[in-house]
Amino acid sequence: MLKQPDRPSDSGTRPTAIVVGAGLGGLAAAMRLGAKGYAVTVLDRLDMPGGRGSSITEDGHRFDLGPTIVTVPQLFRELWRDCGEDFDRHVDLRALDPFYEIRWPDGSTFRARQSTEAMRQEVARLSPRDLKGYDRFLADSARRYALGFEDLGRRPMHAVADMLKALPAFGRLRADRSVYAHAARRVKDERLRMALSFHPLFIGGDPFNVTSMYILVSHLEKEFGVHYAMGGVAAIARAMARVIERQGGLLRLNTQVDEILVDRGAAQGVRLVEGEVLHAPVVVSNADTGHTYDRLLRNHVRRRWTSPRLGRSRWSMGLFVWYFGTAGTRGMWSDVGHHTILNGPRYRGLVRDIFIKGRLARDMSLYVHRPSITDPSVAPEGGDTFYALSPVPHLGFDEPVDWDAVAEPYRRRVQEVLEERLLPGLSKHLTASRVFTPHDFRDRYLSTRGSGFSIEPRILQSAWFRPHNVSEEATGLYLVGAGTHPGAGLPGVLSSAEVLGKLVPDAVPGPAQMKVASE
Repeated sequence: MLKQPDRPSDSGTRPTAIVVGAGLGGLAAAMRLGAKGYAVTVLDRLDMPGGRGSSITEDGHRFDLGPTIVTVPQLFRELWRDCGEDFDRHVDLRALDPFYEIRWPDGSTFRARQSTEAMRQEVARLSPRDLKGYDRFLADSARRYALGFEDLGRRPMHAVADMLKALPAFGRLRADRSVYAHAARRVKDERLRMALSFHPLFIGGDPFNVTSMYILVSHLEKEFGVHYAMGGVAAIARAMARVIERQGGLLRLNTQVDEILVDRGAAQGVRLVEGEVLHAPVVVSNADTGHTYDRLLRNHVRRRWTSPRLGRSRWSMGLFVWYFGTAGTRGMWSDVGHHTILNGPRYRGLVRDIFIKGRLARDMSLYVHRPSITDPSVAPEGGDTFYALSPVPHLGFDEPVDWDAVAEPYRRRVQEVLEERLLPGLSKHLTASRVFTPHDFRDRYLSTRGSGFSIEPRILQSAWFRPHNVSEEATGLYLVGAGTHPGAGLPGVLSSAEVLGKLVPDAVPGPAQMKVASE
């Protein structure tokens, strides 16, 4: 249980800042502000830190609710180092190999590995004629990583001049082409096209419409690996919260913000739903971008992110997630690893149903997480802990899915697919069971349209076109998290906090900045 002091120990002598939301982006922002000398208060309506990266425990099974894959771990290490701490002293990361296995209905498989030679062998096993194209795809991915992640993704993009400078490079790299279209230019086998183009789904994007800049994920995975944090991402969130407390910051959980207060064009603090007012000249919102502008700033005239503009934006898909536990299965299903992607019979058609038509199809593709393979502590002895995630339409279509009526029939269909193709005999071993639908994302995380990843990362909703880290609506108001620059995913939300650190001035210059106490 996290310690919750009445107030920061030296808040009376330091400039104050408020962070709305204790997701990974908000926690990283609070750490960076604490390192810059601010007395930070983090507010979150949940009973634990982490936001989408929190967890629940049922019948002895601990379920990671959201992100399960840790990539670019040096972002965490740099964050801890900038706060005077050592990440690896507090978080145990385990590298996975293979990263994940992709399975198709015809029985063919593809294992993503870090070794280039191992990956080339996988490609050759499926389609020898595509080896040269795969090599070119890797080179393409590395170039886009250098520009899209290391350059644009880790610096502010709120000035038009920044975007204008990047346009020639975007043109050379054909950022107008979709991820799938780029993969299709390099390889011919449809299975490989899927394997090289599905990654935008991890951050809420339609592979057939999201800019090809996002093929950078293929380089990112191979360069830095795919990791699992023992204890889940929630363990990282708890470690971040402890850094904030050692900095003298305060976490107030079970606390919901009702409004961001603005006076004469400047942020003044927040009002809680109970009516309490907290004052601070720096306010950082890690809440969903749509909720920040449409709800928290509802009494302030907005110039850019108005309700009509938010209504015209394209939002990421929704998520149906079935969390379930099993008993007596340790050692069963030995061919099922930590991460499995189970493809349905359609790729383009299913994605179109989800993102364009807003239709819940009978067929499905599933991402299956089995952390008990790596971390036995997530399940009772002899058991396993799983979640199965199915991308589904968000709630913003004209005829949204009635999840109150269809959640259980859809869960049964997920169970049928798993029993048929991955986990035979599953029904005989089931114990704990919990379902999240887009309704839960709307109600638990205050996510606009119940979307899983906020605004979709299309080309005209990326970089300068995305909500900025420094808000145009009020001086002293900043945004971090999935819905702002550079985007969703753990690397994206950590980078948004890194950008914030470059925008917010130091609270106390030079050596007077507070030094983090040792644990």
